[in-house]
Amino acid sequence: MRAYAIGDIHGQLRKLQHAHMLIEQDRVETGDDAALVIHLGDLVDRGANSRKVIELLMQGQAEGQPWIVLKGNHDRMMALYLQTPSARDHRLRTDLEWLHPRIGGLTALESYGVDTTLPADAMHRAARTAVPQEHVEYLEDLLPFYRMEGLFFCHAGVKPGVPLQEQVEDDLIWIRDEFHQSHLDHGALIIHGHTPVYSVSHYGNRVDIDTGSAFGHDLSTVVIEDGQVFLLTDEGRKAVLPNRDQPHNMGQARVTPAPAPGEALPAQPVPQPVAAKPAGQTDLGPAPQLKNRG
Repeated sequence: MRAYAIGDIHGQLRKLQHAHMLIEQDRVETGDDAALVIHLGDLVDRGANSRKVIELLMQGQAEGQPWIVLKGNHDRMMALYLQTPSARDHRLRTDLEWLHPRIGGLTALESYGVDTTLPADAMHRAARTAVPQEHVEYLEDLLPFYRMEGLFFCHAGVKPGVPLQEQVEDDLIWIRDEFHQSHLDHGALIIHGHTPVYSVSHYGNRVDIDTGSAFGHDLSTVVIEDGQVFLLTDEGRKAVLPNRDQPHNMGQARVTPAPAPGEALPAQPVPQPVAAKPAGQTDLGPAPQLKNRG
């Protein structure tokens, strides 16, 4: 059994195209042109090409590519905004909204040619005109998870102790700490993104493949084959070995800027312990562990 997975895209069209190229190269090596490619959600926001990312994925699926596209929290927030400007995701922190610069909704609208300097009501009307209805429906209808033998793919993770068949969308696209801190066997290896890590990280019961493409870092692509996980690179496969005790480095992403073109990469920060957030509080944005890569 073989499957491919691509982390959080966030409007990064060229990185997505490169990820698909790496998969095609691996397909040549394996002779397998039918293995599924699971995109783990967060198609939109922050990057400059949300519209073109959606168009590429819609076109590929329409042409019969073996692609699965899952829903991320950013995808749900965009769909909610396009329904009504006052609609907001109830799991989003109360001091944030989809149009907040930290979230990236304005950049998504700009990819459709929307003038984001307009007053709020006028901007929403312009967005409803500019964003094709089929794009809105596509975002609304994205799958919250995909399950196959021994593997469970979702955007953010699962609620520990809850059977996989009973997981709810809120957790599948939003959960962080409770999932990250659990060493439980969830019934399958969970392949997820949502929380940026310095490099693709295998914790034994889960694999986080969001390496911060939204912040100038890599859009990571992995292949899972007979229970083993490999990162796809221009030089070929690199094994990702389990290590459940590796630190999650919560909070580091917020202080790691992407280098300018040609600028030397900054040194990787030393992981620091972070106090737990109050129960029930959900954070959003470039949280944990971001890898310092170009």
